[in-house]
Amino acid sequence: MSNNPLPSSFDGNSDFYEENRWQKFSRRLKEEPLIPLGCVLTCMALFGASRSIRAGDHNRTNRMFRARIYAQGFTLVAIVAGSMYWQTDRQKRKEFDVAVAERKAKEKNEAWIKELEARDEEEKELRELRRRRAEGRQAIKKEEKILEQVDSGKGASSVVEDEERKKSVLESVQEMVWGKK
Repeated sequence: MSNNPLPSSFDGNSDFYEENRWQKFSRRLKEEPLIPLGCVLTCMALFGASRSIRAGDHNRTNRMFRARIYAQGFTLVAIVAGSMYWQTDRQKRKEFDVAVAERKAKEKNEAWIKELEARDEEEKELRELRRRRAEGRQAIKKEEKILEQVDSGKGASSVVEDEERKKSVLESVQEMVWGKK
């Protein structure tokens, strides 16, 4: 699978799919110029009706309210026609958003797995370091005991034999069950 988040159904125009709000607003104005035109006509009809009400011209007021209804109908027809015409565009947008969300989720999952692997490596290194330190401490203790016993007059070989005799019960049972290490 390629790193491209766009499905094969997209036309390759990545600027279209990666736009900010102002770009989207200006694109929508270019795509459907009749909707803003209908809104402006509706507002002009309402403004004219309010002026004629203040002037007391009932005839002009009725004409302006009828013009407002026609402008609103025009706007509604423009919305429905534009919605039907641009439906495939919206479907592509939804598919793109889903593809981007899937890609982000996959990247997040991969980053999480990498973090877990890094933590696991750190934990293994820490365990190994602890094991080495423990072995080092045991070796130092053993050497100290040997030196003490050598200083007290015992031979080095007898000290090693004493250490082997002092095995714990657990170590003896483990050797019996699992064999010599």
